[in-house]
Amino acid sequence: MWLSLLLLPLLLPGPPPALGMEDASFPHLGESSQPPPRACPRRCSCPRADTVDCAGLDLRVFPDNITRAAQHLSLQNNQLQELPYNELSRLSGLRTLNLHNNLISSEGLPDEAFESLTQLQHIYVAHNKLSVAPQFLPRSLRVADLAANEVTEIFPLTFGEKPALRSVYLHNNQLSNAGLPPDAFHGSQAVVTLSLSSNRLSYVPPSLPSSLERLHLQNNLISKVPRGALSRQTHLRELYLQHNQLTDSGLHATTFSKLHGLEYLDLSHNQLAAVPAGLPHTLAVLHLGRNRIRWVEAARLRGLRGLRYLLLQHNQLGAAGLPAGALRPLRGLHTLHLYGNGLDRVPQALPRRLRALVLPHNRVTTLGARDLAATPGLAELNLAYNRLASACVHRRAFRRLRALRSLDLAGNQLTLLPSGLPASLRTLRLQRNQLRALEPEPLAGLDQLQELCLAHNRLRVGDIGPGTWHELQALQVLDLSHNELSFVPPDLPEALEELHLQGNRISHVGPEAFLSTPRLRALFLRANRLHVTSIAPEAFLGLPHLRVVDTTGNPEPVLVQLPPTAPRRPRAEGP
Repeated sequence: MWLSLLLLPLLLPGPPPALGMEDASFPHLGESSQPPPRACPRRCSCPRADTVDCAGLDLRVFPDNITRAAQHLSLQNNQLQELPYNELSRLSGLRTLNLHNNLISSEGLPDEAFESLTQLQHIYVAHNKLSVAPQFLPRSLRVADLAANEVTEIFPLTFGEKPALRSVYLHNNQLSNAGLPPDAFHGSQAVVTLSLSSNRLSYVPPSLPSSLERLHLQNNLISKVPRGALSRQTHLRELYLQHNQLTDSGLHATTFSKLHGLEYLDLSHNQLAAVPAGLPHTLAVLHLGRNRIRWVEAARLRGLRGLRYLLLQHNQLGAAGLPAGALRPLRGLHTLHLYGNGLDRVPQALPRRLRALVLPHNRVTTLGARDLAATPGLAELNLAYNRLASACVHRRAFRRLRALRSLDLAGNQLTLLPSGLPASLRTLRLQRNQLRALEPEPLAGLDQLQELCLAHNRLRVGDIGPGTWHELQALQVLDLSHNELSFVPPDLPEALEELHLQGNRISHVGPEAFLSTPRLRALFLRANRLHVTSIAPEAFLGLPHLRVVDTTGNPEPVLVQLPPTAPRRPRAEGP
């Protein structure tokens, strides 16, 4: 009976419970014991109990109702202008705070904004409107990104006294040396990455962390490295100083001498007239391109036996700036870039283990029988856009290059294919020469050649000797564009997959034009002299793999019907 009386109010209709009754401690019959849903700011997502994601919502006001348990808060890509201290101070457990790409100014960031975030490890405030850095960031910080703001000044406790700090990004700001205090990183001796590129520094700041491994100082106004500025950075592996105003007088003989772990040094786009002295023997990459170097002194390279890549493009070496044997001490050199230096011949006595020699846009006029004999291991040779004529290329010039895979002779004055090409070639570029004839002999034995570019020459079909393509059994890409061909050359290689014939004088494509190329996938015939009826209907019937035919730019629109796709084998059915 008593049970019936207790159940009666639940069964009879009546008014809703009074305000506050929903919080009564009496459980309803049949009610689930699951916990209530956790709070999450409106429009945001909370995939985990410790994560709040409010990114990309065009928020103008800092969201409320953020759980105190939040450890990761994402607010990037909004329109926030300020951070309210009372809201941040509640979130003492935050480890990651992402404010990337907002409109936050220094006025909208209170000095005490982060003092309660004692567990914060990652802060991202890049792409905002900060004019000065926060005066205080938590001691627990590991990564700080303030890039792409308008910062002119940082303070001693912005990055100082942070024993766990490892990465600081300050690039694309307006920092001068006056805005960087001498003790900016005092007590932060775990920093391995520091980016100060694209600022207004006029010299390398002193007192940088001794723990640094990567230092970015490119795109500044640096004209000197003060003596001792890099004397403590013995762990430094990568140093970027390109696009500055460095001259020889701005570097001391000991500038780099203490960097015993340095592997990558970029000094390109400066005003150096000589290779710097005192380079560390650990260097693997040395970038000196686009300076004013007129002379390479062998003594300054003598200790660099581990150097793999030397980039000297766009300097002023001329005919005498690279003496014979100047690079011989570089026994481990893999790649040498000498693009655009006014050289009149291939440098002599190069390191024997050299694998890539890049010499385009110079003034090389001759290639003798022994000019490349010292580098038998070359895999890539680029002599494009020099002044080589066929009569000045010795028939044995390439004889010892048995490992050569890529040869670029584009933009010279060749009228004939060079003789004695290595059988190891995979790529041969001869575009923009003055070739008038092709004979089979120079291409004999090139059974590994996969790509041949003969564009922008003066070739006619009648000047291509019978059997020219016979031994090119591996050729997949053939570029004969912008020549004087009047029809598709016959007997093209069977392995051909891509054929460029645009910009010729082709007016007819017969039914047998592609009988020898059953693997063709792409055919380019644009800008020829084709009309509606110029292509025989059966021309493409034997090309089951053909997927691209470009006939645009002809006198009349040409309708091309691709062959049907080869039928797939039916899958075996299971039992």
